[in-house]
Amino acid sequence: MGKRIAVVEKDKCFPDKCGNYLCKRLCPVNRTGAECIIEGSDGRAFINENLCTGCGICPKRCPFGAIHIINLPEMLIKDPIIRYGADGFMLFNLPVPAFGKVVGLIGRNGIGKSTAIKLLAGMITPNFGKVEGYTFDFQDLISYFKGTEAQYYFEKLRAGEIVVSYKPQQVELIPKTTKGTVLELLKSVDERRVLPSIIKDLDLSIFLENEIETLSGGELQRVAIAATVLKKANVYIFDEPTSFLDIKQRILVSRFIRNLATSDTSVLVVEHDLVILDYMTDLVHLLYGQAGAYGIVSGPKTSRVGINVYLSGFLREENMRFRDHEIKFEKIAKKQRPEDDVIISWEDIVKTLGKFSLHAPSGKISRGRIIGVLGENGIGKTTFVKILAGALAPDTGSVSTKVKVAYKPQYLDNSSTELVQAVVEPVVGKYKSQLIDPLRLDHLYFKQVNQLSGGELQKVAIALCLAKDASLYLMDEPSAYLDVEQRLEIAKIIRDFMEQKGTAAIIVDHDLVFLDHFSTDLLVGEGQPALHGRMEGPYSMEEGMNNFLEDLSISLRRDETSHRPRINKEGSRLDREQKKSGKRFYS
Repeated sequence: MGKRIAVVEKDKCFPDKCGNYLCKRLCPVNRTGAECIIEGSDGRAFINENLCTGCGICPKRCPFGAIHIINLPEMLIKDPIIRYGADGFMLFNLPVPAFGKVVGLIGRNGIGKSTAIKLLAGMITPNFGKVEGYTFDFQDLISYFKGTEAQYYFEKLRAGEIVVSYKPQQVELIPKTTKGTVLELLKSVDERRVLPSIIKDLDLSIFLENEIETLSGGELQRVAIAATVLKKANVYIFDEPTSFLDIKQRILVSRFIRNLATSDTSVLVVEHDLVILDYMTDLVHLLYGQAGAYGIVSGPKTSRVGINVYLSGFLREENMRFRDHEIKFEKIAKKQRPEDDVIISWEDIVKTLGKFSLHAPSGKISRGRIIGVLGENGIGKTTFVKILAGALAPDTGSVSTKVKVAYKPQYLDNSSTELVQAVVEPVVGKYKSQLIDPLRLDHLYFKQVNQLSGGELQKVAIALCLAKDASLYLMDEPSAYLDVEQRLEIAKIIRDFMEQKGTAAIIVDHDLVFLDHFSTDLLVGEGQPALHGRMEGPYSMEEGMNNFLEDLSISLRRDETSHRPRINKEGSRLDREQKKSGKRFYS
């Protein structure tokens, strides 16, 4: 057995709400007079690892899931590359950029992906687990990785032969630090003097004169990517480059990022959309461990193999099972529904909002169906969902109003100072095993809503929506801010809920793997963004995806091992055959 560590997630530790350090009062070592668990200088619990016996009482009894007592795997013979405090998160190993290739990172939120790329970018410095009295020395880092590719990377970084340009994860914070127009910003960072081509490649021309503070999330994302690549660098790092982007923009950005990798340039990407991660990268590193406690970076694998290994939950080379179950992609059985089992229908809907107009000719949704909604940003998906939800009235046309609707909007209100428990318990409490336990909402109970991360807020919003008594559940972009495993977990929850309740759902999202995991049918948004849109369908999955993929000029196949959707290489034999046969998507 490897070393035992104790980790306290400080943002989940609320001593005043658990009866004044419940862990401290229950600790058997403390009862002998020793001080294994004490009140830390920050007002949170602190655990002395040297005194901890690993009895397991405090992690089991902590009502917030803040404490982790972990026996690390024996394979971890080295110290961590970094540790955040004496009882904080630790990361083992690092990914290595490869020149001429795009390298991806895949792993849960809180497992160390952003820490890893910030270390590679030189934004934070390693401490090798020495949390007190250590002063960073580059030679220590080089010696730590002696004999590996990472050694040569850090030697070149120290010598100034490697220059890193880094795109952060939270692009929505850009307006708080940057003022002026998009064009002014991009001109100010154009060290490579390639601004015109970048504007064209990322389709920025339509909002170049817009003020930064007026941009949408998707526009901010593309501006951040542009600003990153305009800088003179030979290692480009992108933390979640496709969040806020629709599927068409994701394909555009993926192609753009792929083309950055040359013999003189390396690209590193953190991405949660599996279709895009697979399409964009040549190699991937898996990050596994225990979220919030420790993370381990695996060696590089080809993208296809690495993603399939991640889904399997087992690293054969290291004999390491890091998840107790395999994530499987199974074909959803087609269930025939009688025509009179329709729960909502619409006829010739027209809605005009300023310069934008939406038309939804006609459609109906039967009980038990889960309708995925695909389309570009600004094509009217959210407007259509709001009309069905009764939040907007159509100018002309009709919607059957005999059904009760539960609605989760795209943009979530995080202004409340109420505790999560006060918001969740009255509505979701009866669904403890279906929602509270799998989503670990009870660990968030004593956080205020306005203190939640994007992913935490998303899970709360999804649970509140599903727990309502309704016949039709409408969700707008429920995968936003969630990691790969959370997305697929949510997909299974949605599928199970619709089956158990005998109801239906309409889900707007841009992650094809997420939608593929539960959708029985598809609605497809067509038209010209911000001007006019048309909602067509519902189609069967095959017909809907064929129609949608034709506009993207791509085709999808099933992976032979995991059966997950994968984008065919453009111009490949399979790509040509599928396009010629009109079967761009195999379900």
